Amino acid sequence: MHNAHLSSNIANPITMTLTLNDHLKPEKALPRDHDKAALAGRVWRPDVDGPSVVTLRGDELFDISADYPTMRDLCETADPAKAMRAAKGQPIGKLGDILANSAADRRSGSVPWLLAPVDLQAVKAAGVTFAISMLERVIEERARGDYTAAAEIRKTVKELVGDDLKKLKPGSAQAMKLKETLIAQGAWSQYLEVGIGPDAEVFTKAQVMSSVGTGADGGLHAMSTWNNPEPEVVLAVSSTGRIVGATLGNDINLRDVEGRSALLLSKAKDNNASCSIGPFLRFFDEGFSLDDVRKTVVTLEVEGPEGFKLKGSSSLAMISRDPADIAGQTIGKHHQYPDGFVLFLGTMFAPVEDRDTPGKGFTHKEGDIVTIATEKLGSLTNRMRRSHECPPWTFGVSHLMRNLAKRGLIQAEG
Repeated sequence: MHNAHLSSNIANPITMTLTLNDHLKPEKALPRDHDKAALAGRVWRPDVDGPSVVTLRGDELFDISADYPTMRDLCETADPAKAMRAAKGQPIGKLGDILANSAADRRSGSVPWLLAPVDLQAVKAAGVTFAISMLERVIEERARGDYTAAAEIRKTVKELVGDDLKKLKPGSAQAMKLKETLIAQGAWSQYLEVGIGPDAEVFTKAQVMSSVGTGADGGLHAMSTWNNPEPEVVLAVSSTGRIVGATLGNDINLRDVEGRSALLLSKAKDNNASCSIGPFLRFFDEGFSLDDVRKTVVTLEVEGPEGFKLKGSSSLAMISRDPADIAGQTIGKHHQYPDGFVLFLGTMFAPVEDRDTPGKGFTHKEGDIVTIATEKLGSLTNRMRRSHECPPWTFGVSHLMRNLAKRGLIQAEG
């Protein structure tokens, strides 16, 4: 795939059971400069039957919930990195042990495990922010969910539009002129509207508290036969609109469902375990800023049970809209988020290489292990299963509030 540098191969046609163990090691999960990074996360603590906000110090995780009961509270401070480092904290275990126990396929109920590093924040996502993924959305729409028609449509659309739109500024006079040309040729699409028009597509990816963390199972709806990972950088934004940090996310996508109709976006996006975020939230400080996010190179690796491997990388420098602009379009006088929000910035990846059926391109198989990584944010790894086979989401906001109150971490004001 152009610019995303994707390659795939079938190493061994024999079906095998893949495990998450090799991926859930500190040297793979952490940023390269983790010794300097302001990393905060969340773990499930079996001893208190609830979640805790944690920070990494050396090779240990420290529970700082006594100071910051929720990640939302930490993100709302004037300087989250400074506040996190100043929190006293309680050591709860070695990162290596907790990472290993985060594997969905072999989890012990007596050791903490990592959760998604967000809690009360709304989970938002921007779509069609890269030219290449925009073209794939146009193709999905025209194919109406029929993967057999995609290859020919892809060829036709690229002849009309081209695939080098990264220099085209959305909403510019040049973009509007292109829009007029495409309308005249009968090639206009709602995806082109948000791809090169003035208004970004921002939607609700998942419900508050429903995201899963690294090592967890990622969910694919059983109705889908054409789907793919969407590796993305995820911003953490406070209630005032201030971007305070970043992490990684997998905005798992059902191409056939969304392709049938854009009105099925929620069914294509918001399913049990279909939103993965982690492993840690990295706060901005003197060693990490929004400029680092803008230069981020995201890598994707998919390992299949039949020996299939797909590898790719893309740079956020290719994004059509600046991250600050997307965040600014999400919050303001038109919409408030009193608990802040996290924002998926969109992806270049829409793998088109055939996995097994000619013309079908890529689609997941159950048991796939997906790893998304960057130098500054570490790596996020999940095993793919059908949504109804993933552990059901049962711990919501009400459960969190009752648990924190029982532990004496929150109380009524006044």
